Amino acid sequence: MRTCSLSKVILLGLAIVVIGTNMNCREKSPREEDVRQAEPNTPSETDVNTPSTITSKDVAVMVNGVEIKESAVMNLIGAQLAKIDQQSASIPSSVAEQYKKQLREQALEQLIRRQLLDEKIKESDIKITDEDVTKKIEEIASDQNISLEEFKRTLEQNNQDFDSVKEDVRKQLTRNKFMEAQWAGKTDATEEEAKEYYEENKKRFDVPEHIRVSHILIQYAQDDPNADPNAAQAKAKAKAQDLLQQVKDGADFAELAKAHSDCLSAPKGGDLGFFPRGYSTPKFEKVAFELEIGEVSDVVETEYGCHIIKATGHEDASVVSFEQAKDDIIQELKEKKRTEFAEKYISSLKAEAKIVFPFKL
Repeated sequence: MRTCSLSKVILLGLAIVVIGTNMNCREKSPREEDVRQAEPNTPSETDVNTPSTITSKDVAVMVNGVEIKESAVMNLIGAQLAKIDQQSASIPSSVAEQYKKQLREQALEQLIRRQLLDEKIKESDIKITDEDVTKKIEEIASDQNISLEEFKRTLEQNNQDFDSVKEDVRKQLTRNKFMEAQWAGKTDATEEEAKEYYEENKKRFDVPEHIRVSHILIQYAQDDPNADPNAAQAKAKAKAQDLLQQVKDGADFAELAKAHSDCLSAPKGGDLGFFPRGYSTPKFEKVAFELEIGEVSDVVETEYGCHIIKATGHEDASVVSFEQAKDDIIQELKEKKRTEFAEKYISSLKAEAKIVFPFKL
C-alpha cells in the first residue's frame, strides 16, 4: 500500500501536540477541517497553577482545584486566532466567530485532559532520560527533513525557546509511557482480526495502474500583465520545441530539465514519481499514460505551460495480498484500540473529576 505518515509527539487519542503549526511551510485558510485538527503552538506548562498564585479573572477552568490560566489557552490557539483575524476580509464574521469558539473549546478540552493525566502520572514512577528527549526531537526534525541545528534555528525564528520545547517533549513522552503501561496487554490485535478487516475492506487494497514520468515544463511568461498572452504562449512553445529537438538529438533529458524546467521537480531531473490516473491534469495525463517506457512525447500544452514528457516506469493495476498487508493492518488495529482505550480512560478520569468553569458576565 502507498502510505505516508507524519510523526509528531502525540498522545494517542488526546490530540496533545508539542510542535505547532508555525513549523509548517505554507499558510492555509481556516476551514472546518482546520478547526477540528488545529495544531497548537508550543504551550508553556507553567501556565497551569494552583489557585493561590493567580486571580479568578485569569482562570479559564479549574480541574480538581487546580486553576488553568487563560494564557494557557492563548498559547495553544493564539496563532490560529491571529490567522483568522488576518483573513477577516474573506470570512463572514459569524463564521470567524464560530471558528474561534471551536478552537477555544478544543484547547480547553486538551488542557483539561492533560491536567487529569498529569495528576495520575504523579502517582507513578516514570523516568524519561535526556537521551530519550534528544532522540525524539531529532525524530521530529528528521520528519521535517531538517537537521537538529536547523530545527533550533526555526524555533528561534518563531520565538520559541528550545529548552521549553525540550521540557514539553519530556512531559509528553512521560504521558505516552504512562498510557502504554495502562493499555499493556489490552490493545493487541490478532491475525484473525486482521484477516476479518481485510475481507471487509477489500477495495482498500486495490492498487490502480501507476506510471512514472519525468517532464520539462516551460511556463507561459507572466511578468508583464499587459503582455499579449498569445505571444507569451508562442514564446514558451518555441522554447519547448527547441528543447525537444535537443532531446531527439541525444541530449540528456534529466540535465535539460535541471537547467530549463520551471517545475519544482527540476532539481530531480524532472522526475514526478509514480502516480495513478486522475492525479494530474487531463491533457498531461492522457499523453503520459499512452507513452511506452523510455518514449518522449511531443510538446503538450496545458494550463500550466508547455511540457515535454518522458515515461520512465509503469505498474499494472494490482491487489495487495493479505500477507503483504497483514503487518500494517495489525499495527493499524492496535493504534485504533489504543486511541479508543485512551479516550475511555480519560473519560473515566473526567467523570470522577471536579471541573469548574468560572462564571462570566
